[in-house]
Amino acid sequence: MPPRDPVITVFAPTGIGEVTRGADLAEAVLTAAAADPSGPLQAGDVVVVTSKIISKADGLVRAGHDREAAITEQTAATVARRGATRIVRTRAGLTVAAAGVDNSNVASGTVLVLPEDADARAATLHAELTRRTGLPLGVVVSDTAGRAWRLGQTDHAIGAAGLRVLERYAGRQDPYGNDLQVTAMAVADEIAGAADLAKGKLAGRPVAVVRGVAHLVQPVGLPDGRAADLIRPLEQDMFSHGTREAVLVAVLTATGQSDRYEELVALDGPALAAAVLTGTDLSADAEALVSALFVRT
Repeated sequence: MPPRDPVITVFAPTGIGEVTRGADLAEAVLTAAAADPSGPLQAGDVVVVTSKIISKADGLVRAGHDREAAITEQTAATVARRGATRIVRTRAGLTVAAAGVDNSNVASGTVLVLPEDADARAATLHAELTRRTGLPLGVVVSDTAGRAWRLGQTDHAIGAAGLRVLERYAGRQDPYGNDLQVTAMAVADEIAGAADLAKGKLAGRPVAVVRGVAHLVQPVGLPDGRAADLIRPLEQDMFSHGTREAVLVAVLTATGQSDRYEELVALDGPALAAAVLTGTDLSADAEALVSALFVRT
């Protein structure tokens, strides 16, 4: 493993331009990086590519008037919903708003959906970059997401190849001699966030190169080498539903209607209570409790 570099630099080259279906992304990255004053690519660099140009190159475009249908298409389960706003778990396991369906930096009247397997797309790009350069490199596919307890958004890794995405500290000791038991740093997410500081949202720079993290670059196929390894397993997820949605799951389970969750989650207040109570044989007190629960949540 290369030694840890005390200096990390990030640069976002210009010149990639509008990406269209079938574009050679590896060639675009290499050409842009070579033309940058900080280029060309060097051994140990991590190339961070926004998911948007992956989606454009793969033709993952939908008509804008079908945005809600595109969100539904990409949704495996609804985590929380308030009116038209949906936080969902995608088929790939990501928990994001609107299933990652995006209408920014795309042609008017269209939206983009996320790659179905961003780790596989990262691996494809990684294979091309390493084949053409002969260099050990890492690749991250990034996208923007919010955080449940904090305002604002930041980029995180939805795909990775040639990179250790988690740096685990369990079993090590801190400078005071304390044993670390559960600490694991989501370094791929940190790299994605740092890259976005250079790329920006409106600068037309969809790729950034993070230099100085060669100690995280590793051959494809090693443990903790995919962005999917950052997704918390459902059985460990303490926040798999929003507050109202957790109540809905509990009530539907108790009344033998758990299969109605996706049908009812779009409703709210009295309408939701009425729909839940339809067909049940509860006492008046139980019905009142159900109604009160959904009014309060």
